[in-house]
Amino acid sequence: MTNRTAQRKRQQAAGGKGSKGSKGSKGRQQGKRTRTRFRYPAIAIGGVVAVVVVMVGVSALLRDPAATSPGSPSGGPTQRVVAAATSVPASAMDAVGAGEGVIPPVAIAASPPPVTSDGLPHVLYVGAEYCPYCAAERWPLVVALSRFGTFSGLGLSTSSASDVFPSTPTFTFHGSTYTSDLISFAGVETSTNQLTASGDAYEPLDTPTAEQQQLMQTFNVPPYTSRAGSIPFLLIGNRFVVSGASYQPDVLQGKTWQQIADALSDPTSPIAKQVLAVANMLTASICELTGGEPANVCTAPGVTSAAAAIPSA
Repeated sequence: MTNRTAQRKRQQAAGGKGSKGSKGSKGRQQGKRTRTRFRYPAIAIGGVVAVVVVMVGVSALLRDPAATSPGSPSGGPTQRVVAAATSVPASAMDAVGAGEGVIPPVAIAASPPPVTSDGLPHVLYVGAEYCPYCAAERWPLVVALSRFGTFSGLGLSTSSASDVFPSTPTFTFHGSTYTSDLISFAGVETSTNQLTASGDAYEPLDTPTAEQQQLMQTFNVPPYTSRAGSIPFLLIGNRFVVSGASYQPDVLQGKTWQQIADALSDPTSPIAKQVLAVANMLTASICELTGGEPANVCTAPGVTSAAAAIPSA
């Protein structure tokens, strides 16, 4: 598969020019969006404070509604979902291999030395919580990164309810940390999934650093991506680029977080066939940075078959 073919398929996965809400998951948020406005009567200062507290709580629930579900054993549903997604059986990964119908990362020709952070090869993700394509891409990214290190504070979220593939269950990297002896990772969520009071943009969240902005200006443009500035954007150590979803988010529609996480252990499920195939390709790309470490991961049948499916630069 040529880079041009891979980019054409990636543009199709991102919905061509994009949805009404996210402009093909373009970083800028413009255009009309369906929304509900709440009107409140004039109330005393004490009542205003109470309303603010309630709205903050509602916002937290919309970002992670499962985190406060009553009667949840073993630390709650968030922990169970994270545990399932970060410990997918190797047998399931190997059974899926490179899969079919997913879009591989784009290899960068004549790549400069890999970007590093704290002396380790660096993986950079830039997305937004409202973005349905980001929601889809986070699942395989979490699965892949968990083969090299450990997440802490990983939360649950959904894409925007007023965009295409509405309310797609996913993770959020906002507030999380990642620890590894082999690679470093930064997950930047530029916006929440909640509209501002004016309704013409989403609430801002994380701000990319100057270095991250420079990397996006350098690699989040053609010929590495089909559209400049698109999200999700994933840069794997200046060696591989992912722009847009690597598979169609519709396979996740109508599912809960737990249903998606549980499906990952069944290589015959439609979800696993898509998510794990992409996870294997991301794993193979990261193995290029780590010099094939850990060996048991980088030489696994699923990873080697995925590596063979990634076109060279």
